[in-house]
Amino acid sequence: MTAAYVVAATHGTLSAGTAEVGFANVSIDSRTVAVGDLFIAIRGERFDGATFADAAIAKGAAGVVVPRGWSTETRTAGPAVIAVEDTTAALQLLASAIRRESGTKVVAITGSAGKTTTKEVTGELLATRYRVVRNRGNFNNHIGLPLSLIELRERPEVAVVELGMNHAGEISTLVRIAEPDLRVWTNVGEAHLGFFASVDAIADAKAEVMDGATAQTVLVANADDPRVAARARRFAGRVTTFGIDQPADVKAADVVDRGIDGIAAVVSTRRGRIEMVTPLIGRTNLANLLAATAVAVEFDVPLESIAERVRTLAPAAHRGEVVRLPGGVTVIDDSYNANPTATRHALDVLRQSAASRKIAVLGEMLELGEHAAALHAEIGRVAARTSLDRLVTVGGSAAAAMADSAIAAGMRRTDVQHFSASDEAGVAVAAAVREGDLVLVKGSRGVKTDRVVERLKADRH
Repeated sequence: MTAAYVVAATHGTLSAGTAEVGFANVSIDSRTVAVGDLFIAIRGERFDGATFADAAIAKGAAGVVVPRGWSTETRTAGPAVIAVEDTTAALQLLASAIRRESGTKVVAITGSAGKTTTKEVTGELLATRYRVVRNRGNFNNHIGLPLSLIELRERPEVAVVELGMNHAGEISTLVRIAEPDLRVWTNVGEAHLGFFASVDAIADAKAEVMDGATAQTVLVANADDPRVAARARRFAGRVTTFGIDQPADVKAADVVDRGIDGIAAVVSTRRGRIEMVTPLIGRTNLANLLAATAVAVEFDVPLESIAERVRTLAPAAHRGEVVRLPGGVTVIDDSYNANPTATRHALDVLRQSAASRKIAVLGEMLELGEHAAALHAEIGRVAARTSLDRLVTVGGSAAAAMADSAIAAGMRRTDVQHFSASDEAGVAVAAAVREGDLVLVKGSRGVKTDRVVERLKADRH
């Protein structure tokens, strides 16, 4: 990755330095720039990366990508200065160039819920046969995805990435950058409903994952989601389906839900059947496993390897982790994020699990717009049907409506509490739990329900 390569990829101009200089890595954060890196001066809503270009050079950056017209006293000091019209577009163009030349097969995953889990499981299954990379954490937007694709200069055989969005048009941009060979569409739900007119509008935005496909492109689609299934019929390439309830190319049958001990099923594929047993909890994770299995089958991973790897899978941090604390208290830590669909599924796991008492700590689900009150009230009714011994809600008026709805649906007022902040809720829950309790903790990241989990851990050790 030389200055000449970057100039060609980004349609830029080399205004200082030499074309032969090479770059060890790419950074968009001057605080973490290492010697030999290329610093790309991204402009955000609240900052302009160009103001930090000098700082990046001072820390040893071998080059900077800056807007045209940028100037500094260090221009003649040696680092390459590449001027472009738009630095964000330049990052994306560089990523696309590397992606095309890497020879790597790219698998891109989108959906309203389960993207990260599906990405991680898919990566694990493919890694039994191939050299695989996956985008770090939730690097799934117009900046994070390109940074992940730039790592393809190491030429892995397969890259597994996730595509996130909260507005129409964003998935289309990501597909254009990644040019995925295989696309996975997990589901459609109410996540980010505050930015859309309806769930159907969300489905249309997610359907952008099908953009730019050719006859050779594969789409792995959820047969159990009617919105996905209907739109998948328009796909230009080949569709392979997964499901539990509907006929599918990769289908689970004889499902045994073991609550917090995981789930088991017999899975049929075009290459035969396998018994799938996993510690991942709930039917949602079973669907994620089926999606990942469909991808692995497309890549000719042996069924025996799939079954063996699935047995040892562990959830990502705060995404359905089962934490067994001293004193006999068990926590389902699902505090990473929440939307109505995912919260209903989490409550279903709680319902299926055996425990002397069941407690749900549910944080407000954000980005639901004008639908927030109604959707939270519905979750309150679902919570009441879960036969909870205690419900704790956290957040603003929507979370309070969830608590009120649970009471109206039959929970005793004394068994329902509402707190405005997770720190307060953590104190109350830690004081109330006792041996044999099972506690579900779930909420949107902005509500910080992970603090409830941390308080429980601190108090039980």
